[in-house]
Amino acid sequence: MHTLFLILFTMNENDFNCFNVTASIVKFMSGTETLVPFIKEKKNNGEEPTIIVDSREASSAKKIVTGLVEKGVKIKTAKLEKGDYILSDQCAVERKTVNDFVYTLTRRYLFEQLFQLKDVYPNSLILIEGYLPIIYKYRNIQPASIWGAMFNLAKNGIAIVNTASQKETVDFLYTAARQEQIIEKRNAVVHAFKKYDTLSDAQIYFVASLPNIGREKAVAILESYQTPINALINVADWAKNVSGLGPVITNRVKEVLSTPYNNLDKESQEK
Repeated sequence: MHTLFLILFTMNENDFNCFNVTASIVKFMSGTETLVPFIKEKKNNGEEPTIIVDSREASSAKKIVTGLVEKGVKIKTAKLEKGDYILSDQCAVERKTVNDFVYTLTRRYLFEQLFQLKDVYPNSLILIEGYLPIIYKYRNIQPASIWGAMFNLAKNGIAIVNTASQKETVDFLYTAARQEQIIEKRNAVVHAFKKYDTLSDAQIYFVASLPNIGREKAVAILESYQTPINALINVADWAKNVSGLGPVITNRVKEVLSTPYNNLDKESQEK
């Protein structure tokens, strides 16, 4: 079963002055629960990961991109809707400096952005780059508010990593990408996000999410039945009233809509 583990350092300001706290995750992916794969892994085996980097991030964090390239990472850039680095079809990373993270706490969109990222990439995480104890120097925000925000993210399944520098960020991203792609055999993939800026968009997305429907058929269904609920009530008649919908599709939709939910199916797939 896929799980996320976070080490949340509960040190006071004096403790921070004694320790250099860097990475705060010992395990954030499935499959590997120890460091054994890294110990056994052969060096220079010719396999290197691919990381998809947001084009805006690539422009503003050139040292990170250069550092990854120097390690052998294949870099692809794209204008990503959410996240800064895509490591696999399951994992995306949002990078914030400590100052940026604190600043965005005054605006709710960071939480919304991260939760949307997790919806599409289940093992998403936020990487906070910089000297974390600086939070005790801010005058306009209490450290407890920052710790509370971090706890809220962790509680909702968003793992947190703190790196002290861009070099450590490069090392972490490289190691994480190798873990996902070389060991876990996943590929870096750009997923589409839910888009429903208008009520009509939300209705189309809802109907399109049904098996074998998609956007084009969803629009045709809504044009015939006007509302999603009316369409669902009359699903048995889709084949007669909507062009391109035969009994195979409608029967599958009816099966999904009428079969009692069984969480055991989900659990068996994850094992």
